[in-house]
Amino acid sequence: MQTIINNKAIIRFLKMKFKGSGFIDSLKIKYRSLICPFISLIKMVKPGEKAGDVGCGSGQFLLLLTEFAQPSYLYGIEISKKLIDNAQSLFSTLPKEKYHFEEYDGIHFPAKLSELDIIYLIDVLHHVPKQQQENFIRDLVITMKPGARLVLKDINGGNPLVYFNKMHDLIFAREIGNEISFENAKSLLIQNGLNIIEQEKRTMYVYPHYTIVAKK
Repeated sequence: MQTIINNKAIIRFLKMKFKGSGFIDSLKIKYRSLICPFISLIKMVKPGEKAGDVGCGSGQFLLLLTEFAQPSYLYGIEISKKLIDNAQSLFSTLPKEKYHFEEYDGIHFPAKLSELDIIYLIDVLHHVPKQQQENFIRDLVITMKPGARLVLKDINGGNPLVYFNKMHDLIFAREIGNEISFENAKSLLIQNGLNIIEQEKRTMYVYPHYTIVAKK
């Protein structure tokens, strides 16, 4: 039976899984659902689908899918070996045939992405250098199978509140993001042959999010 999804349940689950995290990690991991639309993102997975996360970090979002959705398989890629090792450890109690994590170079997407039904790109695009963003999306779309859905969730560079996210990234990631506007993000997906099937803009506290679901 699928677990009821709400912020209280998400935070409780993450606290159980990340008991040893310090104060900063607690803010970044355990309470992120308060400032990021995780609930709506999780609900996009249909029972039995194969789901992937590009820039999966330590696998926290994919772990949420194991608890609050019903995927048949999970796949995550990340440029950091340390984070991939963290994800492997996090999923170590689950059947190995149900998940796989892989390090990649940030440019050449693994062919295994072509097996997935839904691929998430959550707050990753604004960390890609501006001059590389078009090629990044193009190559990701090329890798997707026909009928697959791409969920692009990022910060709206066309909203003045974007500067709060820039400050956030400066503190936590020690870099300034390359956020693009909601409209430019849609155009980028459309020019690469995707069809927009869902879209939403939502401000949570001071963070101006957009979510675009596009189908190949």
